[in-house]
Amino acid sequence: MALRWYSTVVESTDHKKLARWWAEALGWDVIFETDDEAVVVPPWARDLSQQLEFHRVPPGFVFVPVVHEKTTKNRLHWDFAPHTSDDRDAEIARLVGLGATIIDVGQPDEATWTVLADPDGNEFCVLSAREQ
Repeated sequence: MALRWYSTVVESTDHKKLARWWAEALGWDVIFETDDEAVVVPPWARDLSQQLEFHRVPPGFVFVPVVHEKTTKNRLHWDFAPHTSDDRDAEIARLVGLGATIIDVGQPDEATWTVLADPDGNEFCVLSAREQ
């Protein structure tokens, strides 16, 4: 038996707003939104979930409300990579334009990735471009 990575849960003081931000950032869809949670999935996931075996359906994000602000560096973060045909710097600028912030978490000057924080301060990285 293997487990399916079903979702990553993100706490937020404004979970609906953060879910919409990540949907815009990733080009994904908000498919469910209540006062208790907001769910964001890749646009192809709904079609594939009916066609793929349970363990192969891609995960999504679930945003849930909390009353406390984020106070420390994440122990878990996401890495996103552009394709070599994409303009990495333009993508970082787009994310900053949406409300992300470029931050320093102690990465070396020669790092091939850029660390950003979403509007709630959750860290994520944009890696160097790659083929796969």
